[in-house]
Amino acid sequence: MAISNLSTAQTPLLDDTVDASLDYKGRPVRRSNSGGWRSASFIIAVEIAERFAYYGISSNLITYLTGPLGESTAAAAAQVNAWSGAASLLPLLGAFIADSFLGRYRTIILASLLYILGLGLLSLSAALPSVSNSGDQSTDNIILSSAQFQNMLFFFSLYLVAFGQGGHKPCVQAFGADQFDRQDPEECKAQSSFFNWWYFGICAGTFITLWILTYIQDNLSWTLGFGIPAIVMVVGLLVFVLGTTTYRYSIKGDEENPFLRIGRVFILAVRNWKTTSSAIAAEEEARGTLPTESSKQFKFLNKALLAPDGSKDQGKVCSTGEVEEAKTVIRLAPIWAASLFYAIVYAQTITFFTKQGATMDRSIIAGFKIPAASLLSFISLTIMVFIPIYDRIFVPLARALTGKPAGLTMLQRIGTGMLLSAISMLIAALVEMRRLKTAEECGLVDKPNVTVPMSIWWLLPQYILSGLSDVFAMVGLQEFFYHQVPNELRSVGLALYLSIFGVGNFLSSFLISAIEKMTGEGGQDSWFANNLNRAHLDYFYWLLAALSAMGLALYLCSAKSYIYARGSTL
Repeated sequence: MAISNLSTAQTPLLDDTVDASLDYKGRPVRRSNSGGWRSASFIIAVEIAERFAYYGISSNLITYLTGPLGESTAAAAAQVNAWSGAASLLPLLGAFIADSFLGRYRTIILASLLYILGLGLLSLSAALPSVSNSGDQSTDNIILSSAQFQNMLFFFSLYLVAFGQGGHKPCVQAFGADQFDRQDPEECKAQSSFFNWWYFGICAGTFITLWILTYIQDNLSWTLGFGIPAIVMVVGLLVFVLGTTTYRYSIKGDEENPFLRIGRVFILAVRNWKTTSSAIAAEEEARGTLPTESSKQFKFLNKALLAPDGSKDQGKVCSTGEVEEAKTVIRLAPIWAASLFYAIVYAQTITFFTKQGATMDRSIIAGFKIPAASLLSFISLTIMVFIPIYDRIFVPLARALTGKPAGLTMLQRIGTGMLLSAISMLIAALVEMRRLKTAEECGLVDKPNVTVPMSIWWLLPQYILSGLSDVFAMVGLQEFFYHQVPNELRSVGLALYLSIFGVGNFLSSFLISAIEKMTGEGGQDSWFANNLNRAHLDYFYWLLAALSAMGLALYLCSAKSYIYARGSTL
């Protein structure tokens, strides 16, 4: 709920009043009866429901596309990456709407309703084939028309869910972090733990959906498999609304829109491109600005301190603080770009990892096979096991050694995750080489429908390493992009974090399409042939390992020169 009119609120001087926050009625909010873990628990609950719904679709989407919809493996993987990319980029739009117009609370409510509508229509689209093929002797044209309508409704519903996620995802996490006051030492520590336990909650929802929904979708009904997430989202929204009276709502205040403020810095800097460095130095000296590492970086933006006509009119120039805000945003670009390599690897867990597992021996006991997508749950399980260890054991030990409040700096944490991600690709390539060799030795190269006599548990190390990399890199990126943007743009900051994975999915889709075209020429089997026993996913994984190493090198160069925003917790 965006609270923009501070003047209407009463302002009693209470010792535990939280600055820059109001309650749901627009009154100053007290620390003792608002926010903190009590409020955060409601918000974590709705996020668990949302992740249950999202992964209920995304984790097995490639199976639905290659099964009921009859798409090829490469086309389905490209579709999954395109949809995941859109779902990760749309938060930029949702965050802009929340931070500029509606506020986070209202945006969460509206996005959740849109999400529920999309899930309901998705369930309806999955039910349509049974209606169109119910026994009536339809003509070929009617059957074709019905199939086309089903496809249109399915993809419309799928992207409606993406739009709902676009408004929901950046706002919920920012709204949750807003429940902790960084000016209070205890709440500041709690906020750092919030990001860890937030991701723990997300993974708990994901773990449940991967074991329950994937089994329902593979063995019972896709209609039910898509319908259950809609019901869970309704329950999650109701829980979120129950916490309304306990939340702290950030005050927007009367300051200029931060997008306009930052944009003006760049415009003035461009208009003053002929301004000499001596003129800028004189202006900084006149303002009493002391030289700092930050002021020496991106010095071209310092030209925004002067008016284009050379006047001293304060209405035509930017303040030092506004210039620093713009520099803070531009410093994120190299870190954002280097993280794309990590995002490309992350995209493979819900596409080719799942298709690999589908060819292998998935038996646990006689007569029962686990769905291939269920192995994704070991990423969530790894995170759920390791986050408490990280938060309660690793952080205190690292804090004692480094003196940093969080043990590791945010950038160190992210870099560790990227290294683990690269190692996971090396392991994945070696396991795929063994799977292909086993298929060849057993004479199954041209028998794609016959199970390769190699246990699916061979894939477990790559899933566990992916989970460990998420504990470091994913949580680190969330915290980094939340803290390193101006306060008014924290939803946008988290949307920038999500956009890494959106662009990463699109790059993965482009990479797959390009490799498919190059390696499938002349009628030969491509790296992503429908018959995975003739494909070469191992080559693709080796390529991703090399790209990961390149990305890590670029990231280390960017991190070395990065200057943290003032007041941020390292």
